[in-house]
Amino acid sequence: MKPFKIIGMLSLVAVIALSCQRTPKVEMITISNHNGMSATFTNYGARITSLIVPASDGTFKDVVWGYDTVEEYYDSNDLYCGPIVGRYGNRIGKGRFVLDGKEYFLTINDGENHLHGGSGGLSTKVWNMEKLSDREVKMSILSPDGEEGYPGNVEITVYYTLNYDNSFDIKYEAVTDAPTIINLTSHAYFNLHGTSKYSTNSHILRINASHFTPTDEGLIPTGEIASVGGTPLDFRVPTAIGERIDEVSFEPIAFAGGYDHNWVLDKEREFSLAAEVFEPSTGIVMQVWSDQPGLQFYSGNFMDGKDIGRGGDIHGYRTGIALETQNYPDAPNHPDFPSPVLRPGEVYKQLTRYSFSLNAF
Repeated sequence: MKPFKIIGMLSLVAVIALSCQRTPKVEMITISNHNGMSATFTNYGARITSLIVPASDGTFKDVVWGYDTVEEYYDSNDLYCGPIVGRYGNRIGKGRFVLDGKEYFLTINDGENHLHGGSGGLSTKVWNMEKLSDREVKMSILSPDGEEGYPGNVEITVYYTLNYDNSFDIKYEAVTDAPTIINLTSHAYFNLHGTSKYSTNSHILRINASHFTPTDEGLIPTGEIASVGGTPLDFRVPTAIGERIDEVSFEPIAFAGGYDHNWVLDKEREFSLAAEVFEPSTGIVMQVWSDQPGLQFYSGNFMDGKDIGRGGDIHGYRTGIALETQNYPDAPNHPDFPSPVLRPGEVYKQLTRYSFSLNAF
């Protein structure tokens, strides 16, 4: 489906007119397939709030974190529970970058750095939402020039689709009227137990990556590409998440308090398997497919148990994992990393697929 065509001709008057339009009503939409799998979304942050999949005992489990009311999402913005994050997902060091010889300064919201598009990023906005069919939802938004410090008026469209094979697609598109940077991703928290009452440390994880991007203490990449071999970040062989998560003698684990790192994916083809997760108690397997160069795996290290989710579930320490398909963190400041630059006339496209089954890998 084609993105909006107005971007290439946006004038200041058009942007002002669009920004003055009434904010869309916050609402929720559910889609489903014929297998009993369903997903629910809200246009606040274009976020997924529920994803129900079959378990091996014949029941269905909700495998993403969520809340009972939309209002609770407002109160939990710092956790990034289920939204699309950007314009630049992940961190940009010192909140600054240079593009075409001009230095830009972004909002600072993570120590000395910029995280997930800033404190007023896409996760805090009310998007336009349209149900295209029983299995597909479209979200769209205009991010105006200067928002959170980013250049260019950027029109962003996200399509959520449930497929008949129990896979779930997120397709991203964006266009701009001025050179800018972009790195969109979904920040859903998964727990394949179907409840955050149980730790995700029991999940068996495999990541199709031989390298990662080491960081400093602020989790900003140093620019190095390092081997995962012989480290707690080596998930090339399926391994329980909790098996090596506390090996703080390995500096990257100490810096993050567990896992919060970008893996450099081994790409067999442009769209390929990035990771897979299995929970033995429910039999649920989730595969993550992506056309992006990196995968950020976050193990919920900063959760303090004060956040209460759907049905009274406590979002506690290491009870949810995020698998964020993406470009590398701080890529605008590392010319050897894949370029995040988007220019007028180009279309940013990305596809991520979460595929669910009951066959252990």
